[in-house]
Amino acid sequence: MNVTEAVLKRQAIRAFLPKPVSADVVRTLLDTARHAPSGGNLQPWHVYALSGAPLDDFIAEIAAKLARNERETTEYEIYPRNLWEPLRGRRSRAGEQRYRALGIGREANGQAVLEERNFRFFGAPVGLFFCLDRRVGPPQWSDIGMYMQTLMLLATERGLATCPQEVWANWPKTIRAFLKLPDELMLFAGMSLGYTDETSAMNSYRTEREELSKFATMIGFGTP
Repeated sequence: MNVTEAVLKRQAIRAFLPKPVSADVVRTLLDTARHAPSGGNLQPWHVYALSGAPLDDFIAEIAAKLARNERETTEYEIYPRNLWEPLRGRRSRAGEQRYRALGIGREANGQAVLEERNFRFFGAPVGLFFCLDRRVGPPQWSDIGMYMQTLMLLATERGLATCPQEVWANWPKTIRAFLKLPDELMLFAGMSLGYTDETSAMNSYRTEREELSKFATMIGFGTP
């Protein structure tokens, strides 16, 4: 598989098989992804990987808190307030695709069902957390995004699947305590890693992408 094939094949998977992923494979993916670029070669990422009993214990802790209707506050805003067009429409259409795949409307209990699946890593055998030193700025947030993208493409190359999950930023205190994060680190996002459940409707659709002309301005290239 070449890079172009990996880019086109990768998608956010929301239903995984219980098939385990070996420690060696996870270690290789994380290690190879360290060659992602970062401004000034700061390499600001910190990654925590959970599997097996620790992952089960963590998921159970979150489930218990959800059952008690406990909630936490994010340390950063995941989306800008009062989203504008076309961003708001893109997010809304992607959400509607998920609800249709679930067969449950947003107005029913679709949001609660999606939340519950999110907080089980969609059944994936590996849960990843990505953290940054809270003293860094937006450029380093970009760096950790490049690390995550590199990791996702490497996973795709190996026949694995992923789902990046900023939704985990909703549980900063619980995750900090469970992972015993040092005070200077803050959680950015999580990620599910495993093998795609090809039978699930949750994996049967692709979110739209805008045409090149909508976002790229090419200057000095002549007439195509």
